[in-house]
Amino acid sequence: MTLSRRKLTFGLGATALVAACGNGVGSRGPATIDARVDSTLSQLYSDYPSTRDLAAKSVGILVMPLVTEAGFGVGGAYGQGALRVGGATVDYYSLAKASGGLQIGAQQYAHVLFFMTNDALATFRRSPGYAAGANIEYATPERGEKLSTETTTALSPVIAIVFGQAGLRVGATLEGVKYTRIIP
Repeated sequence: MTLSRRKLTFGLGATALVAACGNGVGSRGPATIDARVDSTLSQLYSDYPSTRDLAAKSVGILVMPLVTEAGFGVGGAYGQGALRVGGATVDYYSLAKASGGLQIGAQQYAHVLFFMTNDALATFRRSPGYAAGANIEYATPERGEKLSTETTTALSPVIAIVFGQAGLRVGATLEGVKYTRIIP
């Protein structure tokens, strides 16, 4: 796939737009991220009560309170969050996502990973940059929809829930997501 100068310019502009949005970049540090994580979990449990059971069965939860994504041909996304084990924050992470293909638009959303096995959590924490792959089960519940934890926890060591979407992004793309430990 060859990129025209226009697509490249718009793609780089979209990346700059993502960086400029209020997604934790330049935040006042761990206290701000932790407050956003608390608020996001509260909203998740309020909107989708069955996720409380999922959280109770998990060994760790990575919460990305605000992921900002934009693209026009070439796109990207960024967010910062915290990994909680036993209800306590143990590390802070960034999420970076790159995409290419037929796409246009921008959106923001919350993203939560539930680690269902100790092995999955240990693999995540040991890796210098964890790339999301086929071992993650994605659930995108609609408001009022019950999220079944029995079937998904039996099938996947990591379950991702995306909710609270705002904005519009459409298209067909190839994407990659990378989580990296940070010091805010």
